[in-house]
Amino acid sequence: MDFQQRINAKASAERVATGLGWFSIALGAAELLFAGPLCRALGMKGHERLLRTYGLREIGTGVGILAAKDKAPWVWGRVAGDALDLATLGAATADNRQKANLGVAYGAVLGATMLDVGTARALEKVARKLGPVVDYGDRSGFPMGVEAARGAARKDFNAPRDMSTPEPLRNTVH
Repeated sequence: MDFQQRINAKASAERVATGLGWFSIALGAAELLFAGPLCRALGMKGHERLLRTYGLREIGTGVGILAAKDKAPWVWGRVAGDALDLATLGAATADNRQKANLGVAYGAVLGATMLDVGTARALEKVARKLGPVVDYGDRSGFPMGVEAARGAARKDFNAPRDMSTPEPLRNTVH
């Protein structure tokens, strides 16, 4: 994989991570605002406070992903949250009348977990291959600056005879 491919892989993984960040914020907001209906649909009535707490966790993780330069630790935070969600859904299966809804939720969280793990691993893999990114954007390449270099070559330059303007054309060249 050449450098450009690694840069493209990094940009792709970061785009997915950014999408996961926005998804976390949206999911967290839904858990905060609709904890009652969600708990009823999952057969987890009485656990609204827990779901709202999970919503705050989702929002925090989403904001962390969007704000961080290194998104991988925050995406791994999503994986940890997914494990907690799966454990909570698994514990809610006993005597649950909404097992079908619970199964759909479990499948959705499992799918999100797979995407989270894949994204976190991709971010780490690309970061290892690229190494630290150094920004030289503030450098001009001229030790004394661009302005000091302007006209410096012209000052002492004498064009070789075979490169100068031919004598008959010199009056026409300005």
